[in-house]
Amino acid sequence: MENSLIAIIPAAGAGTRACKNSAHELPKQYRNIAGKPMLIHSIMSLLADSRIRQIIVSVSPQDTLAEKLLSGLSKVTVRKYGGSTRFETVRNTVNSIDVFNNDWVIIHDAARPGLPISCLSSLIDKCLSTSNIVGGLLAIPVSNTIKKSIENVVDFTVERHNLWLAQTPQMFRISSLCKALNKISDSGLFTTDESSALEFIGLKPIIVRGSLYNMKVTWPEDFDIMEKII
Repeated sequence: MENSLIAIIPAAGAGTRACKNSAHELPKQYRNIAGKPMLIHSIMSLLADSRIRQIIVSVSPQDTLAEKLLSGLSKVTVRKYGGSTRFETVRNTVNSIDVFNNDWVIIHDAARPGLPISCLSSLIDKCLSTSNIVGGLLAIPVSNTIKKSIENVVDFTVERHNLWLAQTPQMFRISSLCKALNKISDSGLFTTDESSALEFIGLKPIIVRGSLYNMKVTWPEDFDIMEKII
């Protein structure tokens, strides 16, 4: 039987960096880009690949917008599994879903509404067609010169060869991801992406080339850039 593929969008954050010095009070995932809330763009980018059978949008227990906003969207379910950090939100959600150990889960940021279908499909194709693979992630090569600083003074220049900027979606076997997230939590640590969790337990996800269009909306000016992209 073909293994199931579901997606999780952690959307419990307040997006404080994106709203800094702005008049917007809504969490950034609900702000409009090209006439629609950013969260909807991110959901629709996942729905573009029919192999994803369900999308779980994980929001905070206090969220009153998601269910109204997303009602009627095919394959989309809202769950109030959100924690105080992105790590906690993903861990809570992964531990709560009813799937088989060999099923696949895709984690995608609510703040990456420009995901090209070609990148998503390439990630899924690569993971499903490669034997004995733990999973993979989208990433783009570092093109800028990277500086390491101490208190805003350059300490040294980082060699950028073989450096990548991690993106989402990230796709893993559900059993491996659960094990990794719970192991980190038990250690009192956390990670900023799921690949780091797999790396923590000694597993090595593959990298699939992403896209600059798949940028993460983080700062106030990013909304203007994403508006032009979409």
